[in-house]
Amino acid sequence: MNSNSTHASTHWLLVILSLPTDSATVRIRLWRALKAIGCAALRDGAYLLPRTPAHDTALQAVVTECEQAGGSAWLLSLAEGDNPLATHFPTLFARDAEWAAQTAAWQEASATLTTLGAAELTRLCRKLQREFDALLAIDFFPNDHSARAASAWQDFNLRVTRVLSPNEPTATDTSIARLDINAYQGRVWATRRYLWVDRVASAWLIARFIDRAARFVWIEAPADCPADALGFDFDGALFTHSGERVTFETLLASFGLEDNAALKRLGDLVHFLDAGAGIGTTVPEASGFEAVLTGARARLPNDDALLAEISATLDSLYAHYQKAIKK
Repeated sequence: MNSNSTHASTHWLLVILSLPTDSATVRIRLWRALKAIGCAALRDGAYLLPRTPAHDTALQAVVTECEQAGGSAWLLSLAEGDNPLATHFPTLFARDAEWAAQTAAWQEASATLTTLGAAELTRLCRKLQREFDALLAIDFFPNDHSARAASAWQDFNLRVTRVLSPNEPTATDTSIARLDINAYQGRVWATRRYLWVDRVASAWLIARFIDRAARFVWIEAPADCPADALGFDFDGALFTHSGERVTFETLLASFGLEDNAALKRLGDLVHFLDAGAGIGTTVPEASGFEAVLTGARARLPNDDALLAEISATLDSLYAHYQKAIKK
C-alpha cells in the first residue's frame, strides 16, 4: 500500500522515557511527537517502532528533548529473536479504527460536496488530504482495512473531481495512434467551458508544444463542437481520456511528447488532480496548483483570461521540472 509496508518486522526500536512529574508540558509535547511518528505504546513510558533510519533519527530527537527536560531516556534496538513476544509486535500497529474514522469522515464530507463553493471545497480536500497522508505514513503493516480505505479515498476524490469539473469524459479503450504534428498546425481546438485542471493544462500543452498558432473555442456541450474543430476532453472528442490516461497524457502520447521528462511530470500532476489521488501517487505541487486555479477561476471573467493566467503558472512549473530533472 505504501513504502512503509516494506519495513522488516525483525528489527525494532524501543524507547523508554522517564520524565519528572512537574514536566506536563514536555510530556504532552513528547507524547504528540511519538504519536505523529506512529509509535505503539507497550506500557506507560515505553514505545515501539519498526527500525528504519528515519525512525532512529526521530526517536533520538525525543531522547534528547527528554534528557534536556531533566528526565531519563533509553533507546534500544531489538531483534525479533530477542523476545518471543516480538512476533506479535505488528498487531500493535493496526490502524483499522483510524482508517474507519477517516472513511466515515469522507462519507460525511461527500454529502456536502455540492453545497460548497470551489474555495471551501478546496480547503476541505486539503485538510482531508493532510489527514490521509499522515495516517498513510504510519500504516507500517497494511491489511484489508487499509486497502478498502484506499479504495474509498480514490472514490471520494473522484466525486470531488466531478463536482469541480462536471461532465468529465468517460475513458475509451481505443489505442492511441501516433500523429504527425505537422498536420495539426493553425487549427481550431474546442473543449468544454469553465476550464478545470485537465482542460486548461491540455490547452496550454497544445499552444506551447503542439500547435503554436492554435485558436480555442469553449463550448457548452459536446454537440456544440464546430465541425472543423479538434475536440479535446469531452465524450466523442478526438483527444480525451484513454484507458488510464487523462486527456493531457493522451495528447503527450499522440504527438510523441512522452519522452519529455518535464512534461511527463506535469502529466503526473494533471492525472493526480483530474483522476483522483491514488496510493503512492502524491504530487507535492498539486495542492498549490489547484489552489491557484481555484482562485483564478473565481476571479477572472472568462476562460480566455483563465488560460492566459494559468499558462504562466504552467510555464513556471515546466521550468521548475526541467531544472529539477537536470540536477
